[in-house]
Amino acid sequence: MALSGLFLIIFLVTHLVINLLTLFPSKDLFNDAAHFMATNPVIYAMQYVLALGFIIHIGMGIKLTIQNKMARSKNYAYNQMSKNTDISSRSMIISGGLVLVFLVLHLRDYFYQMKFVGLPEGTTDYDLVVNLFTNPYYTGVYVASFIVLGFHLNHGFKSAFQSVGANHKKYNPIIKAASVGYSITIALGFSTIAIFHFINQYNFS
Repeated sequence: MALSGLFLIIFLVTHLVINLLTLFPSKDLFNDAAHFMATNPVIYAMQYVLALGFIIHIGMGIKLTIQNKMARSKNYAYNQMSKNTDISSRSMIISGGLVLVFLVLHLRDYFYQMKFVGLPEGTTDYDLVVNLFTNPYYTGVYVASFIVLGFHLNHGFKSAFQSVGANHKKYNPIIKAASVGYSITIALGFSTIAIFHFINQYNFS
């Protein structure tokens, strides 16, 4: 669970960096990067590793949730979870489920369209990405989904390091701070891209 989570954490950074290229005036930056990602044989092979990483992470998340529920078949008479854990840790299965729903929609709108349907004549990868943000409902769902992902990552990031043994009172504050910083960066970064293109195209298209 931890290793697949750390793998996906690295992927999200790469994904964000590439998507940030859509903020530049030239469409060619993003289109060239997208073409490289689609045609480079190493990266092409990695997409299957990435898919496997998602499957393992989701499967292990469901398995561990069931095991935890079975281990606590009877609730404690007095258990103040709000004082013992933060909201991100208490809602991992919920946030994970919502992220999974968004992932399916995201793959349908981008990956499936690019890989199996093909783009309309005269449409580039850049156009496909930014044109979806002309829809206010899609933009809202996209931003909300990455806020939920931010909560999921906030707990997942620090838990992953603890699970692999990086758990020490000297370093825990640093890991916790990095977890908060990382989750905010991912949520804010992707949300900024969506809002930027929504405002830009909504006002000037």
